[in-house]
Amino acid sequence: MKTLHRGLAAFAFATAATAAQAHTGEPGHLHGFVDGVMHPLTGPDHLAAMLAVGIWSAMALKHPLRAPIAFAASLLAGALLSMFTGWQMPAMEAAITVSLAVLGLLVALRLAMPAVAGAATAAILAFSHGAAHGLELQGVAALGGMVLSTLVLHGAGLAMGWKLRNAPLLARALLGASVAALAVARLSGAA
Repeated sequence: MKTLHRGLAAFAFATAATAAQAHTGEPGHLHGFVDGVMHPLTGPDHLAAMLAVGIWSAMALKHPLRAPIAFAASLLAGALLSMFTGWQMPAMEAAITVSLAVLGLLVALRLAMPAVAGAATAAILAFSHGAAHGLELQGVAALGGMVLSTLVLHGAGLAMGWKLRNAPLLARALLGASVAALAVARLSGAA
């Protein structure tokens, strides 16, 4: 039970670390590998989404690596598209908000689904995050850093999810609610 409490506390702390929204709207303001690595860590929306994908995958999916890999691949595709073409996804911030709400529900309900459906769900939820990142990244090094950081966060989420696999329903519900709460905070302008 101590491990569960520590895991929940760490997740809550990590996702509440900053109320600043990571998307400044300033194109190409992140240069270099370190900026890319740090970018997913700079806002609670990014951090929560990346961790939640891993947590949900480990707790609910038969093939837990597929959804995080699909998420990272779709994030990369969205980032490449916006980074190299300047394309701005319509309703991008709304899509990120919806992705947080959905990921919160997936964690809270420990919703199992076939491997292909889990990977497709993760990929759909990731694309808007990638499109947002791509507008702010400048160069391949920054992009590589962002993808590496994403994969590390997915790994941390997987580790947390494996520890929480047999957690009580209330603990899962609270964890999922903390992710979904970020969606509400984004809607209110607090995050």
